[in-house]
Amino acid sequence: MLHKYRKTALIEAEQFDGSDEMIEKYDIEASVTIFISQYVLTTKKGPMYVHTGDYIVTGADGEYWAIDQDIFERTYERVN
Repeated sequence: MLHKYRKTALIEAEQFDGSDEMIEKYDIEASVTIFISQYVLTTKKGPMYVHTGDYIVTGADGEYWAIDQDIFERTYERVN
């Protein structure tokens, strides 16, 4: 039988703004050309593209991953 579950743990996250400070903080590889900026975040499961506006989440073990802004805002509610 199918059941519904709610996430119970709090997470830490911040919205990626493409700044040099965030690129350095999360050790993101940046490739900027005239037409497009690409950012790659290293995660436990391998490289992951992150875009300006996405949220970077910090996991329980200190690992990072990116969540699309739209999905993040539909899934999580800010508590402080």
